[in-house]
Amino acid sequence: MNENLRLVESGRLTPPDDADIGAFLLSDGKLNAATPTTPRRKLRTLGQLSTAFVASIPPGALETSTIQGMQTHLRHLRRVLGASFALPEAGLEDVQGYVDQRSQDKGVRGRSLSSATIKKELTTLRTLWNWAQDAGHLTGRLPLKGLRYPKRTEKPPFQTLGEIERRQARGVLTEDEVNDIWSALFLTAAEVSELLAHVRQTAQREFLYPMFVFAAHTGARRSEILRSEWDDVDFALGNVTIREKKRVRGVLTTRSVPMSPLLRRVLRDYLPAHPGGRYTFAIPPGLPRSKSKAGAPTRLTVDQAHDHFKRAVAGTKWSKARGWHVFRHSFCSNCAAAGIDQRVINGWVGHQSEEMVKRYRHLIPDQQQQAIAAVFSC
Repeated sequence: MNENLRLVESGRLTPPDDADIGAFLLSDGKLNAATPTTPRRKLRTLGQLSTAFVASIPPGALETSTIQGMQTHLRHLRRVLGASFALPEAGLEDVQGYVDQRSQDKGVRGRSLSSATIKKELTTLRTLWNWAQDAGHLTGRLPLKGLRYPKRTEKPPFQTLGEIERRQARGVLTEDEVNDIWSALFLTAAEVSELLAHVRQTAQREFLYPMFVFAAHTGARRSEILRSEWDDVDFALGNVTIREKKRVRGVLTTRSVPMSPLLRRVLRDYLPAHPGGRYTFAIPPGLPRSKSKAGAPTRLTVDQAHDHFKRAVAGTKWSKARGWHVFRHSFCSNCAAAGIDQRVINGWVGHQSEEMVKRYRHLIPDQQQQAIAAVFSC
């Protein structure tokens, strides 16, 4: 560096006009005007930051559905606040104004938007803010303390098919209340067995019945079922490894669920018919997939899985079940009804919020009657 300094003083080495002198000398005079010497331009607007934030998410870091949800949240934020909104200048009154305006919007099936949805949108905004802070675009904290949200109605506890049908038959529920209780459906163990028997008889694809049994006997989420690989199935130890993405942020975790005798038998029987490839449930080559035909075994997409579920239950008493998640509700509820320790259930199905646990922490109606009769036997 001293030699470079003497060269500069003698005029034999000339630094570029916009160069940092210290960096120029430390680089042995190799730094030129084309080399950036100043920090990159900071992004300020909600539009700029949201675009850069989504682009920064590494492939595979989040579930596709999670990214799609975040993008939906960001679209609402840009619509209400404006894409040109200067995020560094955001104050509590701006965020409260967003909450107030969104609470007037209509949600699913024309109902008022719930505070839970608004909170999810602000969680996405906070995630964006934290990313922008780490990237040097923003400083300080997003002003969220003191926000007032509209009151929300607690989600109903999970209910059996019979309970829901009896409540609906009374004719006193509104359309919104009917939709709410059907979203709270869980199937008893006997009903699960009945549904699985129906799928076994009617399934037109080899993978469908094993996939239904897997969902019903592990409580796995739809995304976890689609992500399952044959290497995750251990017939010797009698368990299935579930690949998670939601339990620990930024970490691909797993959990283990013991295989029921039926699941073990069904998966063994499915092996000879499996089309090959790494995924447990795959579309064989030559079957239609979107607008083309797959040339090799491919994993099912979310839309394909949902379509297969709805086709399987169409025209049956389970036709109003919303999707694969009904098996997760049913698995948790039936385990709780059987008296399995809540810590064991959590270990099998992964992290659950206290609100979710509360929705199935009850006994099946017949068992409730037996329990109260045991207390007041006289």
